[in-house]
Amino acid sequence: MGAGKIEVANDIESLQNLVRSLQQQLSQERSERLAETHRALQYFEELQVLKRRFFARSSEKLSAEDQRQLRLFNEAEQILHPAPEAPTIPVRAHRRRKRGRKPLPADLPRVEILHDIPEEQKVCACGQPLVRIGQEVCEKLDIIPAQVKVLRHVRPKYACHRCEGSADEQSAAVKIAPVVPQLIPKSLASPGLVSFILTSKFCDALPLYRQEKIFERLGVEISRQDMANWTLAVARRVSPLLELLRREILAGSVVQIDETTVQVLQEPGRSPSSLSYMWVFVGGSGGKRCIVYQYHSSRSGQVPLRFLEGYRGFIQTDGYEGYTQLGSQPGVTHVGCWAHARRKFFEAKQIAKKEGAADQALALIRSLYAVEQALRVDAGLTGDSFVERRKTQVLPILERFHDWLQEQWSQVPPKTTLGKAVAYSLAEWPKLIRYLESMDLSPDNNACEQAIRPFVVGRKNWLFAQCPSGAYASAALYSLIETAKANGLEPYLYLRYLLSNLPEGEDPEAFRSLLPTVIEKADLLSFDRVRLV
Repeated sequence: MGAGKIEVANDIESLQNLVRSLQQQLSQERSERLAETHRALQYFEELQVLKRRFFARSSEKLSAEDQRQLRLFNEAEQILHPAPEAPTIPVRAHRRRKRGRKPLPADLPRVEILHDIPEEQKVCACGQPLVRIGQEVCEKLDIIPAQVKVLRHVRPKYACHRCEGSADEQSAAVKIAPVVPQLIPKSLASPGLVSFILTSKFCDALPLYRQEKIFERLGVEISRQDMANWTLAVARRVSPLLELLRREILAGSVVQIDETTVQVLQEPGRSPSSLSYMWVFVGGSGGKRCIVYQYHSSRSGQVPLRFLEGYRGFIQTDGYEGYTQLGSQPGVTHVGCWAHARRKFFEAKQIAKKEGAADQALALIRSLYAVEQALRVDAGLTGDSFVERRKTQVLPILERFHDWLQEQWSQVPPKTTLGKAVAYSLAEWPKLIRYLESMDLSPDNNACEQAIRPFVVGRKNWLFAQCPSGAYASAALYSLIETAKANGLEPYLYLRYLLSNLPEGEDPEAFRSLLPTVIEKADLLSFDRVRLV
């Protein structure tokens, strides 16, 4: 009887062990299936992201349908979580202007073409001469294609036929005017020609080989090698201006930083397929914006550290880990970028087939920008009053958004597109909310991304740099051209003015008056009128 009970107990224990084993096996299989599902979802989303990157439009602007959907979501959001009222902005009464063609700029030169009636028709039937009582004017825009001309520098020589200079042995027998300083000695390049070439390449993204063909159509032969040599020579001549621009950036309260890739074929010690980087720094003070490009073969965080040596203030970047060390420098506050956080949720929205969590995140971020835009148009808000008003209206939205992120973190698979967007925002959160600390800060570093876009457009045309010296030259000239554009100067006029007035030597102080942040548009126009005369 006792032995039977033992056998039954052993059978029950074996069954229990078997059940536990089956439960563990089932749980493991479920976990594996769930992991496989997550991996499949991850691969699918990565495929969708790549397809959108190569085949879909790159703009992050929402379509009309997306905006209608977000308005519907905003209504539900306002019911559940009422946001603080946006400030009212008084708008003065005005009359709507009649739509039509804009008048042509007043500073354009004008050629008057008179269309008059014959003299015999200027007499009335009664015999009285007709009197001019007015006129009708119609303006048409004309253009003269690029014209090539030769500047002949003539230096007359003078000598005395009587004494042949023997009357004054201390002076030369033949007198002649001194040689005019040349931008590039022993070359046919003038400031106007070089400015045209540089503007065409670095502003209009025309590679040198295309310009070579253009010059052939104009009737002159200028090889791309000559143009490349002139570009390098000019970049060396203007190098003192770059340090002055760097100082002006460091004198401001905010510096924005970004970087993009560039391929350099003949870099010592590296293969032609290696990627290097073009860094961009944006800042300034006193209403003037400075943009400095720097070429480096590395994406190391040491690059911005060297550029910002001695700086005190705010820096604003994306979440690249190379910028992490910047925030640990004394006197430096690291600020994040809401545009990069938004971009990740935008990618998640494009992959999703229906409205969901990504739309909620976009709506909340959209409300942050709406508050910022409303405050920026209020001229009465300055300094501390602006910061206080912004915090009052934005902090409730940020608190709601942070709670939403934490909720999503516990529900969304971390390797999906939405999971990565949530993880990025939570990791960057302390930096994302720091833009509230100063009126000089904006929610994002879009100004820096806009500054780097011309380089990216040019890179699509010329694809790579031949050698490091070419990349350094490109960085120098992009810096001057983009800073000129940022301060309302026409790039060609500025370059021609700069190259026509370059001082000898490399004394930085001698270059200060030639900075695009110092020169006014009127100076360039007056210089242009003098040149034309």
